[in-house]
Amino acid sequence: MKHLITLPALVLITACSTPQDTYKNWFGEVGAELDRTGQFGAATAHNTAIHNGDKAYAIDLGNRFAAEVDSTVTFAFNSAVLDAEARATLRQQADWIKQFPEVRFNVYGHTDAVGSESYNKRLGKRRANAVVNYFASQGISRDRLEALVSFGETQPVIATPDRERKNRRTVTEVSGFVAGHPNVLDGKYAAIIYREYVASAVPLPTGAVPSTNK
Repeated sequence: MKHLITLPALVLITACSTPQDTYKNWFGEVGAELDRTGQFGAATAHNTAIHNGDKAYAIDLGNRFAAEVDSTVTFAFNSAVLDAEARATLRQQADWIKQFPEVRFNVYGHTDAVGSESYNKRLGKRRANAVVNYFASQGISRDRLEALVSFGETQPVIATPDRERKNRRTVTEVSGFVAGHPNVLDGKYAAIIYREYVASAVPLPTGAVPSTNK
């Protein structure tokens, strides 16, 4: 009986320990990232958004955003400065964001694993803020943007303890809709997407031959 009790306890202790504390966030409870405050209210808001359709449309729009523009920019080591390549990518993101004034966006900050966890969390936050500030300079309201709590070094693209530019990044994602926007009624965002498709239709010039390319 003693061995029967000890073995599960040992398994539990082993399961709670990870070989690399740097990436311990990967071993968290499934779904925990949806409730960032640890309060039940976040789950309630999530369920409400599912039932009224907002969440489904936000997911569809988020997939479209990721497919049509590069949602990630990277940074030099120990830096939150946007270089020319990052600014070019963010201009494309900003142009896309401007098409949908009813939509809100989150910016997630990340770092590589060099340095302390606390320092990297602050650095990731600075990077996210740099992106939000750039969007604001492009005429996007800050009410639609949030530099979310930094993930720091906990979610690398490439799992390495060394310097890695792909890990030093921010990611822009669709997060939901602006509360109370007059064009959003009962989560019927399909009408808004249809509106944008209609607005993007440009008549062919007189005499032009339609393209047959698929």
